[in-house]
Amino acid sequence: MEILKHILSSDLGSEFNDMAFLVFRVLLAVELFRVHGLKKFRVENGKKETIPNPLGLPDKMNALVASFADLVVPFLIILGLGTRLAVLPTIGVTAIGYFVVHRKDSLEVRDVPYMYTLSLLLILALGAGKYSLDYYLLNLL
Repeated sequence: MEILKHILSSDLGSEFNDMAFLVFRVLLAVELFRVHGLKKFRVENGKKETIPNPLGLPDKMNALVASFADLVVPFLIILGLGTRLAVLPTIGVTAIGYFVVHRKDSLEVRDVPYMYTLSLLLILALGAGKYSLDYYLLNLL
């Protein structure tokens, strides 16, 4: 129970910080879903998106992890539900994108996974804040 309380707790110090972090979480998650999540369904130039598989995972597992990270996790971030645990798959996907998939690309290309990784690490470190289901659930326990 103590571990769960630690995972759900978040003290950002003030109402302003909690509100600012809510806006940050929502805008980041919406962008992640719009740009990267919806891309999983789009067909461009007659082809569906090819999901890189630099770790050599089974193709279905690789697609499942990438889809979960870009389609489900954004909604968990918006709701602030299990936020610290929820961001872990997406941190993995974006960090692998930065360090493995795009390691030889220009800084302009590497910038996107870098910024997502940093932003998600901030959410991991701070939690979801007061305006979240995590906060609500913590106060029920």
